[in-house]
Amino acid sequence: MREKWQEFGPELRRRRMAARLSLQQLGQRVHYSKSQLSKVECGHKPPTPELARLCDTALGAEGALASLVSPQHARPELPVPGHNDEVWLMQLRKDGSSSFHQSSSPPVSRRSMIAAGAASVVSMHVSGPHPALSAVEAPDTLLDASSAVFGQLRRLGQASGPASVLPTLISQIYALEQIAARSGPRSRRPLLLLASRYAEYAGWMAQECGDDPGAIWWTDHAVQLAAAGSDPALAVYAQVRRSLISLYRGDVGEALQLAALALESEAPARVRGLAAQHLAQGNAVEGDYDACMRNLDRARELLALEPVDPSQPVLGASHVPDVVAMFTGWCLHDLGRPQRAAALLDEETARIPVHAFRTRARYGVRRALAHATAGEIDHACSITSEILPSVPLVASATVAADLRRLRHTLGRHSRKASVRAVIPDLTAALACASTSWKGK
Repeated sequence: MREKWQEFGPELRRRRMAARLSLQQLGQRVHYSKSQLSKVECGHKPPTPELARLCDTALGAEGALASLVSPQHARPELPVPGHNDEVWLMQLRKDGSSSFHQSSSPPVSRRSMIAAGAASVVSMHVSGPHPALSAVEAPDTLLDASSAVFGQLRRLGQASGPASVLPTLISQIYALEQIAARSGPRSRRPLLLLASRYAEYAGWMAQECGDDPGAIWWTDHAVQLAAAGSDPALAVYAQVRRSLISLYRGDVGEALQLAALALESEAPARVRGLAAQHLAQGNAVEGDYDACMRNLDRARELLALEPVDPSQPVLGASHVPDVVAMFTGWCLHDLGRPQRAAALLDEETARIPVHAFRTRARYGVRRALAHATAGEIDHACSITSEILPSVPLVASATVAADLRRLRHTLGRHSRKASVRAVIPDLTAALACASTSWKGK
């Protein structure tokens, strides 16, 4: 049976001929060689989503070519929300490594983990002449201290691998749950809400470890904690998170559906603004420029209605000064407009705080990829050399995914001296980063 992508070659040839372009001329516009395009047109080589979007733009196909190419092979289905009977175990080893996995017959009970976590948080936050003071007697002190610890963990998450942050996050979540359970009504709600933010961030760190099921599990747990604290908005935000994970996995249809549901909900403006951003990302992958720009405009309008309060835990990116502008740059790349994307990413990446190594690495790689896709190979290699030292440090699965795309794109220009110089270091950094998050 003829696969959908096999229709791409004949359709590309038809549109190229209609535009009166030779293979050489089209190759110059999309920065692919004549031989590479010839193999795709003849069906000897499947097209990449990137090539499809570039050709869409160069030939004015308005997404018709991109629609013939799947973003990537979808990975196995994600777990269905609401599995409260699941048990996850965290193991810490003498060499400093750790692991977090599911178990049907755990050697350590959840009650024991909660008790251990509660003991750790009380020992951290309660000092002075009354070390046994309970959360009932000192809720404000405990809440303030736990909020401060959360801020420090988010900062640590910017400067180290996610596997080094997860153990502390997990122990704090269970500790706050236990303390909230024995607290009075006045202090229980804020403790549960703070625990839900811890759990939401644990979901991000699990995703950065390459653990999509773990990311979903912790996000669902955050929803349960928030609901117990009378904050139903986080349930909608969970749809936004699942949308992003689905998009990374190549299931664009599910990503768009989840983001659209969240956008049309009655959730707070920030949650709907983040949903609009992810909807725009899905539109970009599909090659729908107009829908992408409309949803980016909606995201900016909604996020402006609910500015970030620096004193409160933030949903979504917290180290990007203008998150919509940054998303716009990446969407333009996915839409096959790499020159515009590179210019915008240059501007926005320069505004990221110096201490935010993870964020700088993520968008630095995307900036390099945009320049490489635009044919600015030497500049892309220069950017790559600047960011490579921080890649193993942050050990991010999402950064590693973009780094593999960058290596593939630069590999098409292997005759250039700048590419030959950077590829060994790029490959080594990618191997180190992948080993770090796969082994945790």
